[in-house]
Amino acid sequence: MGKNDLEKKINGSEEEQKLETPSQTELTEAAAPNLQVEELQKQVDQYKDMLLRKAAEFDNYKRRIENETTNIVRFATESLIDDLLPVLDDFERSLKHSKESKESDALVKGVELIYLKLVKVLEGRGVKAFETVGKEFSVEYHDALMQMPKKDLPPHIVIEEVEKGYMLNDKVIRHAKVVVSSAPPEEQSEAKQSESSTSASRE
Repeated sequence: MGKNDLEKKINGSEEEQKLETPSQTELTEAAAPNLQVEELQKQVDQYKDMLLRKAAEFDNYKRRIENETTNIVRFATESLIDDLLPVLDDFERSLKHSKESKESDALVKGVELIYLKLVKVLEGRGVKAFETVGKEFSVEYHDALMQMPKKDLPPHIVIEEVEKGYMLNDKVIRHAKVVVSSAPPEEQSEAKQSESSTSASRE
């Protein structure tokens, strides 16, 4: 085999290798569709996440509006009922006075029937008085008019109801005006002395 034939064979082998080996451009073009698919999948995931967030926000908004609408319906008559409560108080005072002064039984019964009818109407609208005497004082339900020392009761117990408190459904619309127990003066003095001793020992 001559020198020229050998060179031709080598050159031919190199050209065959070049034809068999894909170029960088070909590799890039082959990978491009996969990159596009990945990018499109990312966009789909982003839009899906945005859609789920918006759906959750709308659901929360819808629930809030429903709750607000329900509350508006439940408490729409609150101002009217608030105006009627003093009338109810007057009925109770009249009944109490009539029974104490021993007025005509017919008159007392007539007033009592009207009072009970009004109470029934208000109860039908979700209004009810709540018990106070014997309960522990709570700012959520009571307005304390005064404190009265009591030896047989712990402090902050309601001992007298001056004016009834009322609820409309589960909302307090009028706090009860009450008298609350307090510790007797001697116990208060002992408590103060104990506090002073404790403070002095700390110093």
